[in-house]
Amino acid sequence: MGPHDAKAIPTVPVALHAPHDVVSYGEPASFSHAEPGATTATSLRADIAHWTGVLSAPVTNADGLYDNLTAVYQALMLADLKRYEPERVAHEAPELLQDVFQMRLALRDQIAGWERRGLMSVPVQKAMRAVFRASRYTADMIGEVMIGFARINEDDEPYKGFTGGAGYTLFAPPFANPRGLLTFKSGDVLLMRGLAHNSAAIARIGDVDSQFSHVGMVYVDDGGRPFIVESLIETGATISPLHKTLENGLVRAVLFRHHDEGLADRAARWIHQFVRDSLDGKRPRVHYDFQMRMDNQDELFCSELVRYAYAEASKGALILPTFMTQFDMQNRDFLHRIGVEVDHAFAPGDIEMEPSFQVVAEWRDYRATWNLRIKDMVMDKLFEWMDAYDMRFRETFITRLIGWFGRVASYLSPGAKRLIEDVIPQVPKNMTRRQIATVAMLHATAQPVFEMLRDIDQQEVQRTGRPLHPRVYREELERMRREGAGRLGYLRGRVH
Repeated sequence: MGPHDAKAIPTVPVALHAPHDVVSYGEPASFSHAEPGATTATSLRADIAHWTGVLSAPVTNADGLYDNLTAVYQALMLADLKRYEPERVAHEAPELLQDVFQMRLALRDQIAGWERRGLMSVPVQKAMRAVFRASRYTADMIGEVMIGFARINEDDEPYKGFTGGAGYTLFAPPFANPRGLLTFKSGDVLLMRGLAHNSAAIARIGDVDSQFSHVGMVYVDDGGRPFIVESLIETGATISPLHKTLENGLVRAVLFRHHDEGLADRAARWIHQFVRDSLDGKRPRVHYDFQMRMDNQDELFCSELVRYAYAEASKGALILPTFMTQFDMQNRDFLHRIGVEVDHAFAPGDIEMEPSFQVVAEWRDYRATWNLRIKDMVMDKLFEWMDAYDMRFRETFITRLIGWFGRVASYLSPGAKRLIEDVIPQVPKNMTRRQIATVAMLHATAQPVFEMLRDIDQQEVQRTGRPLHPRVYREELERMRREGAGRLGYLRGRVH
């Protein structure tokens, strides 16, 4: 919903954060019952094949489908690399990455049929998203083993999207080619994630945790040049050369293509012209929609722009998404602070559940996936504590000052904004002082926690040759909460 993520508003691996309504079914039979830290001869490839078989098993009702999804999710949660021979994982990594990717594609391909049969209940949807999420974290760690845990620092730029060498980009079979080149088409939808804590918050603010925070639509002009049409927090609806987006600090990206390429082309042309007219002054500028309302096209958030394009191009026949994200936090203080007043919306990650779209390719930079994994877990816990312990952000004189300076900066010229953007983030005129202050408090609260977990994780890699399992992050975070006695950064809550 924000840029990829440098300056978005409201990010660790959740291969451990159970989906809502998912119960534990115990350890799957395909795992040996080794003591924690023990290495077994279990084959990860064999386990992935088993999980794929479970996901493909015939089901007659939603409860049976839910049980299968939950069993695989629980297995992925337990897929600690300590259970496998590290050398074998590294040797088989290219095949393992393909196996996990194909498992996810096979699961996704069944959504349309299950929907027709009435099996896509809300618990099934949540359990399916949990499998998608956990399988990605498993693949991330496999990829990190593959590259020998080479890591980029906070100040380094990730690779350009869909580059990086073998194993970084995985193609769905219909789109694979010997040269490994990715071709973009008008109407393609690009789902993305960058490194900012804001991005982690956007990805995990709904009732289901996602690993993505932004989405945009590809438009290819008559000269074959690809652009992206998107809505960014700092600029609203805008058009940029696609290569700039792919070079702007992405760590994850998935490219989706609608089955009807004619409809996709019309959608891209329509939204391109709509936004072009707003940029050229032929119609009012389209600002970012902080409220996330889907009944007003004068302001658009990122997913809403895609929804609007396909609704107009199909004359209302295709209204995205089929499965919508709910905002069901009991403590809505954070949602109110960032301007969200609705109970449901089209979140970026919802496109992954859309049966009318195919996955073309998926990419991630394994040198930076560890970074997202930790930020995801931090944000998971912050939101969990907001509900469980009524934790809320408490402003100080400094954060109020940041908010007011941000508001002043929003009225400066683009050139002046760039001169001070290292001190005051670039913000749009329709972003409130309270929203700016909340972004500042979010970052200031999450960053020290991230750095602590990063250091522990790096020590583990140096000591054992394996990253920490996400459960260790959660244990450390709970320890920090207890020791903080209801205070963590700018968050304040009850003491438990």
